[in-house]
Amino acid sequence: METKIKSAVIDPSIKKKHKLEAKAVKVYYDGFTAIKGIDMNIKANKVTAFIGPSGCGKSTFLRLFNRMNDYVDGFRMEGEILIDGENIYKKKVNVEQLRKQVGMVFQKPNPFPKSIFENVAYGLKIQGINDKKYLLERVEESLKQVALWDEVKDNLNKSALALSGGQQQRLCIARTLAVEPSIILMDEPTSALDPLSTAKIEELIYQLKNQYTIVIVTHNMQQAGRVSDYTAFFYMGELIEYDSSKKLFTNPEKKQTENYITGRFG
Repeated sequence: METKIKSAVIDPSIKKKHKLEAKAVKVYYDGFTAIKGIDMNIKANKVTAFIGPSGCGKSTFLRLFNRMNDYVDGFRMEGEILIDGENIYKKKVNVEQLRKQVGMVFQKPNPFPKSIFENVAYGLKIQGINDKKYLLERVEESLKQVALWDEVKDNLNKSALALSGGQQQRLCIARTLAVEPSIILMDEPTSALDPLSTAKIEELIYQLKNQYTIVIVTHNMQQAGRVSDYTAFFYMGELIEYDSSKKLFTNPEKKQTENYITGRFG
């Protein structure tokens, strides 16, 4: 039985690092300009954090990489978003396949009203994979990756909604990992969680970067400093500064960046 997931954009059977690029990207919502011409290269197998005040465009920019903005009324984009040199906004791109390879974790945990097992296996089943042995292997492996297996292995038929908020978010990450993506986008994945659950997610992000290219939006600059290798500071739809996290947080080049990270505005 064929269990490999093929994509018109990324072939996961090819073991290589996946990089993201933005070239002269502008985003419009009807008459409003949300992104004002951004060029960026996001390094493979690293964690890149997007920071900036509310409404600066960081979440809009993040969602370009799996075309989640396509659902927003009035959305229009200029420029190119590339994964391994392929423009993912070309008409020939299979968006459903793209989203299997570019996973998304949202701000609030969003488990389905199904069992823990069915949540993690969901993405595989909708691809037509029904081999029970394979499904169990992928569910177990994915739950182990997010350090949740030992907590739920005896209750896989339990409703996912009965888990704590932190467990639900790790379950949602496991659901993303089960379909074997190459890239993971995270939009403020810990903002709804308590400090202990936040610490577990941060530790998980640090571990996952060995296997995935990860981009995270966060309002928490301390979090960006802890988990990311690179940080991009956005303001009013513009990319103000993009550098290694160590340099950006200790010796930023732009005064605007310094003012934001020292709390003078934002």
